[in-house]
Amino acid sequence: MRRPIPSRVHALLDYPAGALLVVAPFLFGASDAGGAAVAVPVVIGALILLQSTITDYEYSVENALPLPAHLAADVVGGVVLAASPWLFGFADEGLGAWLPYLLAGLGLLAAGLLTQQTRGAGAVVTRDVRHGEPRTG
Repeated sequence: MRRPIPSRVHALLDYPAGALLVVAPFLFGASDAGGAAVAVPVVIGALILLQSTITDYEYSVENALPLPAHLAADVVGGVVLAASPWLFGFADEGLGAWLPYLLAGLGLLAAGLLTQQTRGAGAVVTRDVRHGEPRTG
């Protein structure tokens, strides 16, 4: 399967996506339901932010987590997030309690499945004429 999303784009989107999930229950009114309606997106958002800082891809602080492991976590997190209103029984709390989680979960799932599994895949490789070493650009 062709993966059209470059790791650089995924890396750029991870930080705002994680932050948005942390505040999502308060933005969409799901905080009134409490419990899992708040905990699930906050925990998944915090984990996205954490793994983004340690993933072996562009814009991370430390390259400790292989990108395929990060993408697998995105897939699992996406499935849990999308299904959470029904898994944890808060789907009947209104549209704001389930639709944002379903859409964000499907987006996270898609990002995990459609992102290239190697850092800088698809980048143009050139040679540094001074040193003859490959570089991406």
